[in-house]
Amino acid sequence: MRPMLAAGESLSFTLSQELTVIVLCALTALISHLALAVFNDGVRPFLLDFIRGGSTRGATAAVSFGLSAGFIFGLGAPMALSTGVLNPWLLFLPTDVLGLLAPRRWLAPLLGAGWGAIVVFALGGANSAAHELPVDFLTAMQEMSTPILFLFTLFPVLAIVRQFGRVHGAVAGVIELVLVVMTMKLWPKMFAGALAMAVGVLMLIGFAVAQDVRRRREERAAAATAPGTSAATPAAAETSGADDPMASLFSANALRLRRHLPLFMLLGAGVCLLAQMHVFGGGEATSFLIAKGDHSGAAQVDFYRVFGFVPLIATTALASGAYGIAGFTLVYPIGYLLPSPYLAVVCGALVFAAEVLALSAIGRALGRLPSVRDSSEHLRGAISDTIELAILFGSLMAANTMGGGLGILIVGGLYLLNEAMGRKVVRMAAAPAAVLVGGVLLNVLYWLDLFTPIKS
Repeated sequence: MRPMLAAGESLSFTLSQELTVIVLCALTALISHLALAVFNDGVRPFLLDFIRGGSTRGATAAVSFGLSAGFIFGLGAPMALSTGVLNPWLLFLPTDVLGLLAPRRWLAPLLGAGWGAIVVFALGGANSAAHELPVDFLTAMQEMSTPILFLFTLFPVLAIVRQFGRVHGAVAGVIELVLVVMTMKLWPKMFAGALAMAVGVLMLIGFAVAQDVRRRREERAAAATAPGTSAATPAAAETSGADDPMASLFSANALRLRRHLPLFMLLGAGVCLLAQMHVFGGGEATSFLIAKGDHSGAAQVDFYRVFGFVPLIATTALASGAYGIAGFTLVYPIGYLLPSPYLAVVCGALVFAAEVLALSAIGRALGRLPSVRDSSEHLRGAISDTIELAILFGSLMAANTMGGGLGILIVGGLYLLNEAMGRKVVRMAAAPAAVLVGGVLLNVLYWLDLFTPIKS
C-alpha cells in the first residue's frame, strides 16, 4: 500500500484502492436502492414513507438529489481536489441518489460502480489540469486547512454554552485555550486541538449526565412523597411502553435492519477498509489531517464527532427503518489507526454488526437520558456553525492567495449573492464553490490580459 498523497499532489490510486472505491460505491448504491441505508441524514426520515409505498422511487430520489447536490458539488468535490483525499460527500451522497433512482435492483450497483470509476479515474485528471492553470486555485484552497482545524476545536465550547449557559461555557473555553497552548508548546508534533476537544466533549457529557442524574433523583423524591403513586408507577409505565405505537414501530424497524445484518457487515468492512487505506477522510478537518499524514489526529477528531451523531442516527434509523451508510461513523477512526487492511475488514464488519444489534438498546437508553440526547443536538449544531465559519474564513484566505483584493471581491461577492438569493447552495458548500468559480473566472481574466496572477 503506497503512502497517502500530500495535499496538492495529483490524485492517483493503486489498483486495490481503485477497486475498493468502485466496489464500495456499487454496494452503497445497492443498499440505498433497497432503502436500508443512506448517507444523507436529511433523506432518512423520508424513507419510511417510501418503504411503506406512500412515495414513489422517483419522488424520493428527487428529494435526495435536492438535499445532496449542494454538498456534492460545493463541498465534496472541492475538498477532494484541494486535499487529495476522498470524502463521504463525494462518494456516498451520489450513490444515495443513484441507488434510489435505479428502477431495477441489478442496475443500482452498476450505476454506483460507474460513479466510483468516475471518481478514481477522472478526478485525478481534473486535479492535474487545475494545477497547470496560471491561477492555481486548488493549491490556494489549502489555505482553508488552518481555520478549519483550529476553529473546529471550539465546537464543544459552543455546545456547552448553548445547553448549560455562559459560565460553564466560559470555563470550558478557558480550559480548551490553555490545553491548545500547552499542546503546541509541549507536544508540537501533535494536533494542537486534539486534547482540548477531548476534554471539551468529556465536560459536555459530564454536565449532561449530572443533570440527568439530578433530574431522576428529583423525580423519585417527588414520586415518593406523592400518596398512592409509588407502587403503581412502574406497572403503569410498563403498560404504557407496551401499548406505545412508536415503541412498536421502533421494534419493527430494528428487526428489519437486523434481518439484513450480513449486508451491513459487508458495508462496515468496506468503509473501514477505505479509511484504512488513508485516501479517505470522514470530515472537513479530517481530510486535511489525513492529507498531512496525521492519522492519529484524524482518528481523534472523527471519534469526538461520533458523540454528536449517535443519537441522531439511532433515532432516525429506528423511526424510518433505514440506517446510515457510515453507521455511527466509528469505523472511520478505527480504520485510520489499523495497520492492516485485513484487520480493517474484520473490525469494520464486527463494529457494524454490534451497532445494528444494539440499536434498540441505544434507543431505550437515550429515552432515559434526555440531557445526553439534547447534548448531541447541540454538538451537531456547534459543529455546523464552527465549520461554516471556518470554511468561509478559509475560502476568503484562499481568494486572497489566488487573487488578492479582486479574489476576495469575487469569492465574497458570490457568497453574499447566494445569501441574498435565499441560499440556492447550502451555506457550508457555498464558499468552496465560490472559490472554484472565482478561480475559473480569474483564469479567464488572465487569458484576456485583464489580470496578473499574484506571485506566491
